[in-house]
Amino acid sequence: MHRLPARSFGPTLITAVLLGVKLSAEPVPVRHLQGSSHGFLAVKTVEGTRIATGDATQIVQGDRLTSRVILRFLDGSIDEDITVFSQTGVFRLISDHHIQRGRSFPKPIDIFINASSGQITSRSEDGKLRQDHLGLPPDVSNGLPPNLLMNVLPTKPETKLSFVTPTEKPRLIHVSVKPAGEVPFMIGGTKRKAIDFLLHVELGGITGVVAPLIGKQPPDYHIWILPGTSPAFIREEGPLYEGGPIWRIEQISPEFPP
Repeated sequence: MHRLPARSFGPTLITAVLLGVKLSAEPVPVRHLQGSSHGFLAVKTVEGTRIATGDATQIVQGDRLTSRVILRFLDGSIDEDITVFSQTGVFRLISDHHIQRGRSFPKPIDIFINASSGQITSRSEDGKLRQDHLGLPPDVSNGLPPNLLMNVLPTKPETKLSFVTPTEKPRLIHVSVKPAGEVPFMIGGTKRKAIDFLLHVELGGITGVVAPLIGKQPPDYHIWILPGTSPAFIREEGPLYEGGPIWRIEQISPEFPP
């Protein structure tokens, strides 16, 4: 199994979020430099039915890395995310372009985030462009969670990450990341253990009080990371769009005919 580039395989953390408030967060320090790589993915229901396959690539160009994940669904739908970031001392997002279209997604999205300028460009289903501007903090993390979690110590009780929501009017929200213990898994019949990171969208103020009552509190997400001197992404679980079902994104290995 080829080690996958550690990035967000489907931007689930910001797709299902509607509202949020600003909280304190900081960029994640670089402990493990990322390099060029190519891996393969499968999207499955919680029952184990495969609904999509995809590729995850990462290319190094000077001090920038371009990470691209494309998921191709059996019904012809596409989920594509292209993230450009730097890793000099800390991880910093440069840009993120996320596209979802097809029958698997009730509401298509096409949103481009320029993290340096705070300019956010979104394209509606009928092709109209919308321009928004947000004062983005240096820790904004669209497209980066697995990269970041591979560099977060499992002993750290909590990490805060900032995200831009891909809603009609983009907002800045925060996600609390906490290690939730070890989870066993198998590789070629050999038992291993991954760290289960739980990601919780924080809705503050009156929104945080009312959201659970009216069904607007997004579900928690999980990302499993193999720890050690060379950490690796194992699995991600959560909805890929607002109000969507829980899907799992996992590494897969090539299969050859007899």
